[in-house]
Formats: sequence, C-alpha cells, structure tokens
Amino acid sequence: MATLLHIDSSLMPGEASASRAVTEAFRTAWQEQHPDGTVIYRDLAANPVPHITAASHSAGFADPASHSPEQAAAFAERVQLVEELERADAILIGAPMYNFTIPSTLKAWLDNVILIGRTGGENPSAKGTPVTVVASRGGSYAPGTPRETFEYVQNYLSAVLSGGLGLEVDFIVPELTMAPQVPAMAELVPLYEASRERALQEAADKAKDLAGRLAA
Repeated sequence: MATLLHIDSSLMPGEASASRAVTEAFRTAWQEQHPDGTVIYRDLAANPVPHITAASHSAGFADPASHSPEQAAAFAERVQLVEELERADAILIGAPMYNFTIPSTLKAWLDNVILIGRTGGENPSAKGTPVTVVASRGGSYAPGTPRETFEYVQNYLSAVLSGGLGLEVDFIVPELTMAPQVPAMAELVPLYEASRERALQEAADKAKDLAGRLAA
C-alpha cells in the first residue's frame, strides 16, 4: 500500500487558500487510485513544528548516547518528522508565496527533516522520492514578467528538495491568486481563473500519473 506525505502551510483555511484547493485535488485523485493507502497529513499552520534550536541542531551531529536530556527530547521530535519523510512513497507540499518566499512554518519543517548523514549528505535516505509542490502566488513571477527576479519559492525549493534531500521535484503553479481581492488586478481575474482551473486539472492528472508509476 502506497503512502502519501501531505504537507500544507497556507495560513488560509479550505477553499480560501489557493494552495490547499490544489493539494486537495491532488490528494483526492491519489486516494481514488490508492483507496487502501495511507496519507500522513501535517497542517503546519494549524500545528506548526518546532523551529530548530541549538539542542535539536547539535544533537544531529552527536552520538545519541551522548545526548543531554534536552537534546534527546528535541532530537526525538526531529526523528519523527524524518521517519514520516522516509516512509512516504510520494510527497505533496502546499507552498504559497509569502513576501517572495515560503511560509516560515514550512521552513521550520524543512530545517527539521534535513539531517546530514541521514536525509542529507552523500546518500540521502529518501533519495528519488517524488515530491509535488503547489507553489501558489498572488501575482506572476514567470520568466519574462517584471517580477521574475523576485521568485524565490521555486528556486529555493528546487535547491533544498532536490539538491539537499535528493527528491524528484515537480511544481504546480497557480498564480495571480490575489486578482479577485485587489481592485487594481481586476482585469487579471480571467487569467487567474484559467490558472486555477489549469492547476486543479494538473494536480489530478499528476496524482493519477504518479500513482500509475508507483504501481508499475
């Protein structure tokens, strides 16, 4: 039975969140293909993981037998997150753009799961696991647009997920999500709606394709 690790990080609930709507479409299609599978779900907005501390960081480079009680407790929380990553046959991440980058809660999760000598380093333990990132954004930062150079979500996540963790990374990018709320963007609403529908369809298609690949 396949296991999907589903991470959401949007502050907004349900349909009010562009990224959550698309991750839900992916998850629904995935579960249709894997009705007996497992979904590990973490809502980082509702239940944020601890930020890395000196104790949790240093514990990752020390022999567990030498851990202080503080290090042991902090490291146990990191190991739980790492084990969820390692159990996954596929990973789904909702990563909305906030102030040109990812939510701090998602950064905290990444800091916890990147463990040199295990998930990071020469032989990453989750190497090759497919990860689909829903990188929603209020405007457009696509190549050729005026704000192209402000795009730090895909650039950063490509580096850390592929380069750091050895994962197989794919992106779905619903954009112009602020158009319905910002009067100055009103003329862009049709483009937003097209982007949203395209992202929802892409999510369903990618989930089905990935399920087929894993079953083969």
